[in-house]
Amino acid sequence: MLPATRGQAEINAFLTHLAVEEGVSASSQTQALSALLFLYRHVLGTTPGDLTGVVRARVGRRLPVVMTPAEVQQVLRRLEGTTALVAGLLYGSGLRLMEALRMRVQDLDVGQRQITVRSGKGDKDRITLMPKRLMEPLGAHLEGVRRLHDADLAAGCGRVVLPQALGRKYPNAAVEWGWQWVFPQTRRWRDPSIRQKDVRRAVQAAGLAKRVSCHTFRHSFATHLLERGTDIRTIQELLGHNDLRTTMIYTHVLNRGPCGVRSPADLL
Repeated sequence: MLPATRGQAEINAFLTHLAVEEGVSASSQTQALSALLFLYRHVLGTTPGDLTGVVRARVGRRLPVVMTPAEVQQVLRRLEGTTALVAGLLYGSGLRLMEALRMRVQDLDVGQRQITVRSGKGDKDRITLMPKRLMEPLGAHLEGVRRLHDADLAAGCGRVVLPQALGRKYPNAAVEWGWQWVFPQTRRWRDPSIRQKDVRRAVQAAGLAKRVSCHTFRHSFATHLLERGTDIRTIQELLGHNDLRTTMIYTHVLNRGPCGVRSPADLL
């Protein structure tokens, strides 16, 4: 049967089958629903009907993967160049990968040892800390970026994309040093997969069995701060979470209550 001849009953049955029979995650079922809605509305020019009867996949609660400080060190030691610097900021500042790749020179405040994250998740700005140990390598990296920018300007290039309508308001801002990317790439688009592949190889070389990704550095940042007694609301602000309950997941990672919990087996 052609898609145009199928109605809400078939779509409901298909989406329910994904959840009940196939056991797909809630996000996968939502992706399938979005694809069907796009097909009907924008390709077939019709409506799929009432889909309220769909059995929705359950949203599971998963604890984030967290590395120990020793494991973080093992992975970082196996990274080189720009990826090592990016990973250092993910762990040392609690950044998301795209937040690091979208940083501009003016977002770094070396004097105050802080980083301003622009248009983070939820289109919010926030301030986080800059690791002291990264200040020297970051400074050396920026010197190289400055030389590259000067060479681009001499060649008639060196313009960056500005956010929103700033390009029309400030025509010359695109070539100014402060607006340049901290981590420019030779490719036209900033590709996060390059850094992800480097981290994956480093994790394999370190022999870690955990499913470590670039985002694991951010989880480890929050957990290790909590272990050292940092206030949970301070961590919430550094991570940019709207809801404190999102940050509270790291207390479950630590697996300890307010007074600490010991296994009864350890008391024997």
